[in-house]
Amino acid sequence: GFYKSLADVPPVADGVKRLALISGRTMDNPRLLGESIAAGCTVIYLEKPGAPTVKELEVMKKEAADANVKICMGYNKNVCKYVRNAREFAAANKGSHVTFVSNNTYENNAGSLGECFERNAEGMLKNMAIHELALLASFYDVTVDNIESVIVDKDFSSMQTLPGPSGKEFTDFDKVKFTIKTKTGKAVSVQADRCGGDTSFAMVSDADGNETFRHSMPDDEDEANVSVLEAKYPGAMPYFFSQDPDYITVKERVANMCVTGEEAKDIATIDIAIAALSVGEYLTPLMQKELSNTVASQ
Repeated sequence: GFYKSLADVPPVADGVKRLALISGRTMDNPRLLGESIAAGCTVIYLEKPGAPTVKELEVMKKEAADANVKICMGYNKNVCKYVRNAREFAAANKGSHVTFVSNNTYENNAGSLGECFERNAEGMLKNMAIHELALLASFYDVTVDNIESVIVDKDFSSMQTLPGPSGKEFTDFDKVKFTIKTKTGKAVSVQADRCGGDTSFAMVSDADGNETFRHSMPDDEDEANVSVLEAKYPGAMPYFFSQDPDYITVKERVANMCVTGEEAKDIATIDIAIAALSVGEYLTPLMQKELSNTVASQ
């Protein structure tokens, strides 16, 4: 059945396992998680970034742990084949460097970006690019404490202050590119562009910077599915279509964990979410300062 609130959902019947999928406004997630636990859910699928701040995520983690409730994060790129293939290629070729590239299809004008900035007020590094930060936390040991250096590509990166639909101004990045080196000897790059198109990819380069491998999303296999979904859901953002198979994989693995108790392979935990959001909170002022200095010197 359908209910207006979690408080209206009937108690869980004996022998039944209940899973909640939380995909609302980021600011509402802490409340919704608490209500889901109270409604008898034993597994919670929480969409990124999970909460507006690291502090709130940490409180949510404790609340779930105290109730013996598992939280799985909806970081679909953790299971994407383009990520897996790039990681495997890099692992097999010594000296390789991986760059994760995320693109979206907003129009490159003040109206489109201003609406985006307001709707995603937590900022690019805590919203659009949080998927890539989760990859870095999951597979490259990137945490705030383990970051040795951050190299910002100032020629590519861009920050703007634009009015949203409400008239209030918001400052955010419309595109970023940076390389993180860790204290444990790993290095990885991220590039994100709100107006870069509907293809995201992972690229591998050799020690001299020459590209040696690239796998894109969607690839040729995915395009057939994209065409079907475009016809079925006209007007939806294009990236929904290309990511559809991966979200199915994430949801199936989380649902299976709820039913069987088996580990959800490669699915990000709330610890990964905390690490990713921590890195986003660390990088945002650092990159704002770097880019502000670039503007001031021009």
